[in-house]
Amino acid sequence: MVDDFRNEPLTDFSKEENRQKMLEALEYVESQFDRVYPLYINGQDVTSDRQFKSYNPSNKDQVVGTFHKAGKDHVDMAMEAALNAFEEWKRVDPKERAIILLKAANIMRRRRFEINAWMVLEASKNWVEADADTAEAIDFLEFYAREMLRYSDRQPVTPVPGEFNELVYIPLGVGVILPPWNFPMAILTGMTSAAIVTGNTVLLKPATDTPAVGYRLVEIMQEAGLPAGVLNFIPGSGGEIGDYMVTHPKTRFISFTGSMEVGLRINELAAKPQEGQIWIKRVVAEMGGKDAIIVDSEADLAKAVEGTVSSAFGFQGQKCSACSRVIVDEKIYDEFVERLVERAKKITVGPVKEQSNFMGAVINQAAVEKIMSYIEIGHQEGKLILGGERAEGNGYFIQPTIFKDVSPDARIAQEEIFGPVLAVIKAKDFDDALRIANGTIYGLTGSVYSQNRAKLARAKQEFHVGNLYMNRKCTGALVGGHPFGGFNMSGTDSKAGGRDYLLLFLQAKSISEVL
Repeated sequence: MVDDFRNEPLTDFSKEENRQKMLEALEYVESQFDRVYPLYINGQDVTSDRQFKSYNPSNKDQVVGTFHKAGKDHVDMAMEAALNAFEEWKRVDPKERAIILLKAANIMRRRRFEINAWMVLEASKNWVEADADTAEAIDFLEFYAREMLRYSDRQPVTPVPGEFNELVYIPLGVGVILPPWNFPMAILTGMTSAAIVTGNTVLLKPATDTPAVGYRLVEIMQEAGLPAGVLNFIPGSGGEIGDYMVTHPKTRFISFTGSMEVGLRINELAAKPQEGQIWIKRVVAEMGGKDAIIVDSEADLAKAVEGTVSSAFGFQGQKCSACSRVIVDEKIYDEFVERLVERAKKITVGPVKEQSNFMGAVINQAAVEKIMSYIEIGHQEGKLILGGERAEGNGYFIQPTIFKDVSPDARIAQEEIFGPVLAVIKAKDFDDALRIANGTIYGLTGSVYSQNRAKLARAKQEFHVGNLYMNRKCTGALVGGHPFGGFNMSGTDSKAGGRDYLLLFLQAKSISEVL
């Protein structure tokens, strides 16, 4: 018997004891930077004849780890291992599979500061953001373990006279897990553990920018007692092995989190059956967003400013849920903009190894080039009122950047930038704000600041996003409390961390016996 699910509390770094533990963890992780990581296939370390390196975005010359690089032959090797392991794993009692996740959660708690440190140094997450990432990963393990227990219970069916009827959920097969770099422990753990606890086996290709964080899950699952072949870790180039994994005839499902462009390509490739394929592949795709916060004329401006800054510039705006548009009623537009700039000027930018820095570096040079190109576009589409330049340091630092007087149809108001760039848009009234908010191809997260109950009620009906928040920021979804997934081009509305999510990795089998 397990207790009811509760979200993992966050670490209070104002306590000296926790601060010291974090400093010690950072020192320990840096001492591991010379490590070379193998592939992990069928419970064994596997090497290749090629390697790649992972770097610290805050100190771009610092190597975090060296990784053996998988090719198509390693995909075949991992697929064979996963297929063989599936025949046994699918028959393991769901309670035993859930126990492994609960054990993994406890191991993760024990290693929490170390895992935080890996994210600080490999992803440039500040202490608080990294700790929230680890806490969310623990939440996923705890929540999905309990959900598997629920799905393994007797399911309700309508009685039929003279028959004994039941409905059971069975796993799909071998899945490909393609997680993002921006939540390198939380989302990677959630996607992987959901597939595993439901009885599937997986090929996990971590994001090439954050493989060291991903390898921590391999270590944790090994210690928790996961059998060989259930989890196969194959870091490599998406261009080289990504399509091959997706189109492989033995791949039963693909779970992806990342950009719209890649997600749509995966969906297209997976839809075409391959020679020897005997199923329609299932695709779970969590893609991008162009998320908006509406600030109504009747809003608490102080709270709206704080929520906007946190949503727009937390983790350098590198969240699919990040606020990249703030839509402000013209009645309070000038005052809001003034307060917004005043608050954003206080943001500190620099290496997040130092606790005092709120914003770290963006993930890599390609991200810098993309973000700076959008800033150039922004100069033509709005008025720059903050930032717009690279920030100092030997890393991929960009200043928090705000443009005002941006048209709802401007590129910086329509296209996902995935960086610390915020477009401020003026609305005539609440009707106009809702129209603008819904005027993109995306539909992931949104937020409304207003003290008018009637307007909030309208937003609940008309603001078309998968995750809508009232009088709070549009980032920071909690497992269990805020099932996460978006509409339209934001993906397949997977509702990660919700009671529907495990169904994506299961299929229902109806069994009837005449009495």
